[in-house]
Amino acid sequence: MEYAIQNRMEGWVIELQAQCAEVQKYYDENSQMEWERLERHPFELPLTLYMMEKYIRPGDRVLDIGGGPGRYSIHFAKMGCDVTLVDLSPGNIRFAQQKAAEAGVKFAAYAANCLELDKLNLGEFDHVLLMGPLYHLKEDDDRKKAVEQALLQLKTGGNLYASFILNFAGAIYDLKNGGYVEQDFADGTPTAALIDDILQGRDYIGPSFSSTRFSHQNNILPFMAQFPLTKLHLFGQEGILAINEPELMKRSEGEIRCWIEIAKRLLQVPELLAMSEHAMYIGQKNG
Repeated sequence: MEYAIQNRMEGWVIELQAQCAEVQKYYDENSQMEWERLERHPFELPLTLYMMEKYIRPGDRVLDIGGGPGRYSIHFAKMGCDVTLVDLSPGNIRFAQQKAAEAGVKFAAYAANCLELDKLNLGEFDHVLLMGPLYHLKEDDDRKKAVEQALLQLKTGGNLYASFILNFAGAIYDLKNGGYVEQDFADGTPTAALIDDILQGRDYIGPSFSSTRFSHQNNILPFMAQFPLTKLHLFGQEGILAINEPELMKRSEGEIRCWIEIAKRLLQVPELLAMSEHAMYIGQKNG
């Protein structure tokens, strides 16, 4: 029995190391593209900040775990927050520091695994952002540990901001970008399982841009309920705008602003959550 358990543990460690190496390699090679992602998809940032800035104030300590090339870190540093960025990819960290210097701000930055945050001795923060790890870690135990590590850095009464890629995001991508759906969702292709997972209420674990797990929207609150958090919000980070994004960007600035304001009002309607590619849970840490 002990031998079998040891073999399973060793297999789990090897698989996790392979996942981390895959994710690190992807972002080391694509930091510029990830930085530009929020320019190609311009609604996620203003709608997400609209919700986050209900709580985050100048002078607050903000920990950005898995913050990639630093879009959110730089924003909050400009706002006057004391920011620390942690990301698995050294390439992302170098890129973020370069962009921070160009923006005239500074923050602490570490290339580290989100499952080993306790080794950094960062202290406590008013706000902790977990906006990447939960859709790159595939196994339940790893995702649970990522949240637990984030909460160790969060002071009592502080807020956790956890992001998920929704499992309808693959279909939304093909709705927005022609020429992919036939190859992606043909019978027998691995990605075709995504539709079955949606119908069965399961998370999707399969081929994508890197090691990924896309969450069924109904599974987010049960997953987060196991932690000492009081739910404040669950919302779609692109709101209702993701599916029609390319067409909407061709319209006048006034019409775009109007749609953003409409999207803000509808962000937390549960029935509309799957219209977004990403969802964010905001929870307050209990005493």
